[in-house]
Amino acid sequence: MSSADCPFCAIVRGELPASVILDEGGILAFMDLRQAVPGHVLVIPRRHVVDIYGLETEEAATVMRAALRIAHALRAEYDPPGLNLWQSNGEAGGQEVMHFHLHLHPRQAGDGLLGLYPHGPPQPGEAVQREAMALALRKHLA
Repeated sequence: MSSADCPFCAIVRGELPASVILDEGGILAFMDLRQAVPGHVLVIPRRHVVDIYGLETEEAATVMRAALRIAHALRAEYDPPGLNLWQSNGEAGGQEVMHFHLHLHPRQAGDGLLGLYPHGPPQPGEAVQREAMALALRKHLA
């Protein structure tokens, strides 16, 4: 999806309406059109970035700083007993709009939004397998 076809870029350009709550420092935060729970907010970089892999380090930091400020605003307004930050990448990961976005969901008990593990958390894996995966990933971080 190019920026010309991207609905979030159209919001950034002012071509589509949005209930904006924060517009500064290269990010835009607005109320999600589909309120999964009351107060559902999206934070996006103004620059068209498809997914987390295309973010610059400072953009990622700016998104997270905005999310922290918004989390405090959500707490002040809704006093939720929980809050989810949710970010998906690629179709297999559940990404619907191919422009990086971070969801903030203020949560209430029994709000109907399924958790990460709707059927309960998975059982712990083998320590040897976890260590092998950790070793494989560490080599990419050096």
